Amino acid sequence: MMQRDSFRRRFERGLDALAGLPMEAARKRYDALCTSFAPADPTGMTFRDEYIAAVGVRRFHPARIAEASPILYAHGGGWNLGSPRSHHGIAADLAERLCREVISVDYRLAPEAGYAEALDDCRRVAEACSPTALVGDSAGGRLIMDVSRQSHWHGILGLIYPPAGRPTAASLGPDAPLLTRDDILALWESIADEIPMSDATSAPGESIEVLAVEHDPLTVPLERAVADWRRDGADIGYRCAPDMLHGALHAHAELASIHDAWRDFCRGLEQHLSRT
Repeated sequence: MMQRDSFRRRFERGLDALAGLPMEAARKRYDALCTSFAPADPTGMTFRDEYIAAVGVRRFHPARIAEASPILYAHGGGWNLGSPRSHHGIAADLAERLCREVISVDYRLAPEAGYAEALDDCRRVAEACSPTALVGDSAGGRLIMDVSRQSHWHGILGLIYPPAGRPTAASLGPDAPLLTRDDILALWESIADEIPMSDATSAPGESIEVLAVEHDPLTVPLERAVADWRRDGADIGYRCAPDMLHGALHAHAELASIHDAWRDFCRGLEQHLSRT
């Protein structure tokens, strides 16, 4: 298994190498960095790239599918990086663990597109494929929450270290390797005018599974939100991977702590799905 600091150094070097690159080149480098941590696809897993509602998607089919209804997945990357390619290993493992098709959305990215356009891409795919669960990590987790709220969706949500509420200097937790408070505030400021700001204490869904990591400025406001959502009546499973960093899910096959938390997160989703 990989040690956390080995992951941090390798991921940090990869992120540093993006500095100063044209956006297209930076995105290709980011995709390559993330996929360098991904395990081989599970035996029998197939995938194909296509379009749903004129939006690019990657569809993952595990060898054994228990249900025909799919899971929709929105990748992270700060709304300006990331793709179904960068998060291929996560989406493939999600499909394998849940024995369901996973549809990973290739939503439009900033600065070429605004948050409203990214949100519209996710919403249109969700409306077209009728998923039983919406799952997203980081920036994709926020998109999933906003799709659910705008569509008055009543299915299951899976949220992996998303920005909850409005990040501010007062609300965020301490700096951490791979993601600082300044990183978050700068990204938020670039798109804040387009992000829907509904009542943050109102749960974005009725059944929610949440995965956080210990060293991440987003974890403190996320835990506050989880407490609020529980008071709002939502059925929530929550786990925080000890000693882990934002982005560690890419190395879920090699980092013991995030591997265990990810396994439990997927089991929580499976339990919610079994009740639908």
